[in-house]
Amino acid sequence: MTQRPLGAQISHMLKARGVEVIFGIPGVHNVEMYRGIEEAGLTHVLARHEQGAAFMADGYARATGKPGLAYVITGPGLCNAMTALGQAYSDSVPILAISSCLNETAAKRGQLHQMLDQAAAARTVCDWSEEARSARAAYALVDRAFSEFSSARARPKHLQVPIALGGSLAEPAALPLPVTVKPQAPLEQMYKAVALTLAAQKPIFVFGGGAVVGAEVVGDLLRMTGAASFTTYAGRGVVPLETPLNFGSTLARGETADIFAQADLVIAVGTELAEVDLWRDDLGHSCPMIRVDLDPSVLAQGKAGDLLIHGDAEVFLRAMAIAIPARVNDRAPCWDAKMVSQKCAQWRAQTDAERPGIVPICDALRAALPDDTMIYSDMTQFAYVAKEVWDMAHPAHWHHPFGFGTLGYALPAAIGGKIGVGDQPTIAIAGDYGFQYTLQELGVAVELNLCLPIILWDNGKLKEIEDSMVRSQIAPNAVVAQNPDFCKLAEAYGAASARPNSLEALARVVKKALIHDGPTLIHVTPDILNG
Repeated sequence: MTQRPLGAQISHMLKARGVEVIFGIPGVHNVEMYRGIEEAGLTHVLARHEQGAAFMADGYARATGKPGLAYVITGPGLCNAMTALGQAYSDSVPILAISSCLNETAAKRGQLHQMLDQAAAARTVCDWSEEARSARAAYALVDRAFSEFSSARARPKHLQVPIALGGSLAEPAALPLPVTVKPQAPLEQMYKAVALTLAAQKPIFVFGGGAVVGAEVVGDLLRMTGAASFTTYAGRGVVPLETPLNFGSTLARGETADIFAQADLVIAVGTELAEVDLWRDDLGHSCPMIRVDLDPSVLAQGKAGDLLIHGDAEVFLRAMAIAIPARVNDRAPCWDAKMVSQKCAQWRAQTDAERPGIVPICDALRAALPDDTMIYSDMTQFAYVAKEVWDMAHPAHWHHPFGFGTLGYALPAAIGGKIGVGDQPTIAIAGDYGFQYTLQELGVAVELNLCLPIILWDNGKLKEIEDSMVRSQIAPNAVVAQNPDFCKLAEAYGAASARPNSLEALARVVKKALIHDGPTLIHVTPDILNG
């Protein structure tokens, strides 16, 4: 048993629990947390801003399925990271943020980085935020975080370590705890779910981001039940491409309420059915619902007559796909495939009409990318269109700030994702305004020589806000900002750049960027359609 400063012991503890990468920024308050990083065999990625560090941890977690780690300093460091932690909370992303904190605040004022209640501030955007007042407490809180990551809905946690405690000598942490597992549906509820599904004449599945399972499982399940399906934006890729009765990620289309009104059973798996999924108060169904979720608060939104299952979505879907063949051969489709196809075409045309010109660019970009590309998008009209018309070949491959809806997500999250997946193709998609929130993280991509195409959609304004003002009969105001020459800016950081003038040129540039030794900024404007 070798005593080391607690910061070093925590590094070794994290390594023993499978952590490989930490994203962060060192400062005088958290310097002890850096003492053991190299000794433990961890890699540290130096962000240019704490928000970027936490976004990188988010992107890494989404790409790998492992918790993302972020190290930040007391006060402003943690506050800078809180936007990203709020995003991780709303999108169910496992991040452990470890910050330093002042040794005491009640009897002193005017200390560097002092806050009235730092832990309480982080608690507003994290699952929990706690202070460790001993080495034993620090170890227990780290293990609590990892145990909850593997057994419950993934959400960010914050642990703060007093400055003096971080440098104090401590014994090593105990060996890792046994891996905990997510709850599974009781057999009685599984039998009932199978019976209800097979008895339904017009069932509809809704797959959310929590329903990550092999496409063959979902494909078999839909074929055997004859059910129609929708996905949330985060659930794209769960349903195999070209599935005949799949309405896609079109839940926000008002007409989908009419579709759900025809159903006699809805099976919602791994989805909150949140406002940002539907943009209305409810699905529009009047039939019973089977709802499967890890979060009891989501199940509490159910209605009398629903079957509410607290359990892991993947296990539920695999069990359904195994149980149903024993009771029935493939059923005839319960829905009209021609109607489904017509509705999808109609809604695609509506999407194109609402934000003209983006759909063909999406199609060209999709054709140029390998099916296994990890995509990170920002809050930009390009992404709003793509979320409805760009179906995915694999689940959990398009990452977006769905819930919190923060700008500046795409670039740093894509950096974290690329670090996590290595040689797997990864791209970022950002708008001209949102890109400037975190553009300094381009330096990280250059520094690490990451092969990372960055699609910059530049319509020269806050177009979504301008459109909203016009719809509200408000004269557009504060929606145009002076932009830099983005290609020169990228080159100043040491990145490559390109400005394609046609869709064909875009495809060539993207394919070149996917093999380039370093990041490439690809500047795209609406004029590309005139090439």
